[in-house]
Amino acid sequence: MNHKFLHAALILMLLAGAVFAEGSSEGDPIKFGGIWPLGDITGDQGSKAARIAIDEINEQGGLLGRPVELVVIDSELSPEKGAAAVERLATIDQVDFFVGGMSSGVHLGQIPVMKTYQKITMWTGAASHLAEEAVGENQDWYFHLHPWDYNQGASYVEGWNAIAQEYPEISIDRWFLAYEEGAFGSASYSATQALFSDMEIDGEAFQSAAVGGGDYTAVLERAKAYDPDVFIWAGYDADALPLMEQSKAIDFAPPLYVGAPPGWPASFGESNLAENVTLYGMWAPSLNEVSDVSKTFYDGYMSKYDSEPATYFAPLSYSAIHIIAEAVERAGTLDKEAVIAELQKTQYESALGETITFSPSNIISNQGIRQQKILQWQNGRQEVIWPFEFATSEPVYPFTPWSER
Repeated sequence: MNHKFLHAALILMLLAGAVFAEGSSEGDPIKFGGIWPLGDITGDQGSKAARIAIDEINEQGGLLGRPVELVVIDSELSPEKGAAAVERLATIDQVDFFVGGMSSGVHLGQIPVMKTYQKITMWTGAASHLAEEAVGENQDWYFHLHPWDYNQGASYVEGWNAIAQEYPEISIDRWFLAYEEGAFGSASYSATQALFSDMEIDGEAFQSAAVGGGDYTAVLERAKAYDPDVFIWAGYDADALPLMEQSKAIDFAPPLYVGAPPGWPASFGESNLAENVTLYGMWAPSLNEVSDVSKTFYDGYMSKYDSEPATYFAPLSYSAIHIIAEAVERAGTLDKEAVIAELQKTQYESALGETITFSPSNIISNQGIRQQKILQWQNGRQEVIWPFEFATSEPVYPFTPWSER
């Protein structure tokens, strides 16, 4: 073989190898690192909804010509395991973005590690203002979708005042709040006291069934003796049915029985214990009646999993993935500052029935949703009763006595 020809052939092979290597690098997946409590309905359905978003992006050709991937780790509702998950995703899995979240207590354990790596984060949980304080000012990489407790409280004040004005027979003067003893419940109680300061308010903590509790008799007996117009419990999905069963056992049926967990058991509506329980949330399947975007999300979830999404953490997690993806596409790069700039311009028409944008809250720069909805279980469905523009039903009042079920 001619030596000049051989030399030229070797050069071509080396060039081809270099091109192949460059193309291979460009084809590496863009990674989203998701952390959810997979044993809780919020984490189970939130992670599943995020996978739908990932699939949709890949079906459209990925991001920047590259596939996208979701790496999920279970926080197990443990601050230590939640923090370790952040560390692993950043160092071993080398993800580009952090998504997920539910518990404020877990997030308080994660925030110091997140601040070490400062990857763009789109967090769907953690309502406690203590988490916002831990994040601190000037952390432009941190985007918080879920309302803070004071956002939620302000929307509850607005909502209940509007409902009481629209339905004069509904009394909201005297309140009792039973709250789980962790960061979420304690912050909920403090916020309620501050925001409803012109009303009579009492409360007591309980140990959630999610962390080994489950006996609510003492707090329910105290609430019954207090005789509130509005009874609220703030805990987790594991508390929902036991609380109702124990309320029935002592014949505690306040005029308004309100539950405020981040998510409800998927089968809760099937129980007659659920009828006329009022709740807070950002989404319910009934929103399909007033939002085409909600219906599209719902149909996609049903098609993939053959089960109904039952918590607002599902569309919230779905939205988190798409919001980041759309910002990356607009930026045309993974450059952190460029993506942050595009995220701050977000106007995302969400399945929650509202357009998500970001603006400063009390401390952080990038707060998303600021309002919850007030809903009620009616005939096995969560119906929206406020805001009135999203309403799918009128409230049933008072709470149906146990003897009439």
